Amino acid sequence: MKKDIEITKPILTVNKWKFIVWLFIVTIIMFFAAFTSAYLVRRAEGNWTEFEIPTIFYYSTAVLLISSVFMHLGFKAAQKDNFGSLKVYISVTFVAGVIFLIMQYFGWTILQKEGVFLKGNPAESFYYILTGLHGFHLITGLVVLFFSFLEAFKMNIHSKNLIRIEVCATYWHFLDILWVYLLLFLVFFR
Repeated sequence: MKKDIEITKPILTVNKWKFIVWLFIVTIIMFFAAFTSAYLVRRAEGNWTEFEIPTIFYYSTAVLLISSVFMHLGFKAAQKDNFGSLKVYISVTFVAGVIFLIMQYFGWTILQKEGVFLKGNPAESFYYILTGLHGFHLITGLVVLFFSFLEAFKMNIHSKNLIRIEVCATYWHFLDILWVYLLLFLVFFR
């Protein structure tokens, strides 16, 4: 009698939170690709005023990159169940994110003092829209970070439960990369 051997294939699964964050990231990439494409098309039509980007935007970039380093350190601390360091690193990341937004606001006020406004020349409008949309997404990143912060203080983030911090770190690093892309784009295609 011949036995039927059942061969089972492993079921491939993806964590729903990882899937959601990556879907959100892809959506944001498409969104900003559309806006930067529209920027280039509109720029080619003319009626484009060039203006200097205030230095504070470069400093805010450094702050955001530093926040990304602390986010990475927080993830590493969670992997090692180093709860004290995890709390500190998440706190520093959050504060740096808030400082970045404050610096962006001051950058906008500098632009307005120099006569660069949201309404007016398309170059100026695009600058505010692109930086403002990134700021909005950074606020969503701060919300995700805040919930990770709460979970870290409840000790719900640890080496056996890294999904929250991993999703948070992925999104935060993406926002940092997105900002660097936007700044370089706006500097080189003024």
